[in-house]
Amino acid sequence: MFGFKFDGGSVAAGVVATALAFGLVLLGLAYAIGPVSGCHVNPAVTIGALLAGRLPLVEAVGYWVAQFVGGILGALLLWGMFNTSPLYSTSKTGLGTNGWGAASDIRIGAGGAFLAEVVLTALFVFVILAVTSKLGNATTAAMAIGLTLTVVHLIGIPITGTSVNPARSLGPALIVGGTALNQVWLFIVAPLVGGIVAAGLHRLIYPRPTPEPAPGYDALAAEAPADIPSA
Repeated sequence: MFGFKFDGGSVAAGVVATALAFGLVLLGLAYAIGPVSGCHVNPAVTIGALLAGRLPLVEAVGYWVAQFVGGILGALLLWGMFNTSPLYSTSKTGLGTNGWGAASDIRIGAGGAFLAEVVLTALFVFVILAVTSKLGNATTAAMAIGLTLTVVHLIGIPITGTSVNPARSLGPALIVGGTALNQVWLFIVAPLVGGIVAAGLHRLIYPRPTPEPAPGYDALAAEAPADIPSA
């Protein structure tokens, strides 16, 4: 959209179209592969789920490997497709890489970019953890997740291009190289920090319920004062 100038020169139109594309695609994926794998396509979400006690470390590592490999393969697929167009240039059109300074629409500094990615990722991951908890509504969870990602992109695109997903950032940066590759560390670290923050907030606001008593457990007897002799 931005690279090929199909937004008619309107930055706002490009931001809205890109945000909707990300949000709607994730909404569809959540319904399609959510029942299969939980739709773990984002390392920041996976680290949040890990720290929230939703999955073991071994599964999290497996997801991280698949996510980064998928991000790289997806970027290669897009690059190969776009490269057949005479209008495309890797250095000028790019692949939607993230950045700060001259690579940011508002020329934000590294500190501001880091903070923005942490906050936006924390918001996104917190919503996911909340709507997929036992208190959430499974029927509408994907809609809440997709709409939240759309809002996150509406805010973040002018700031950093919006990462909130280390795998989504690494793939394009490896292909484009240059500034994008030099700055990609921030878009790996900051979203992971955001995922950790989200997990902490979720544990604080949604404390774990008291475990169910074992079968045959007599709650009344257990609550009796210790100094009362048994019959």
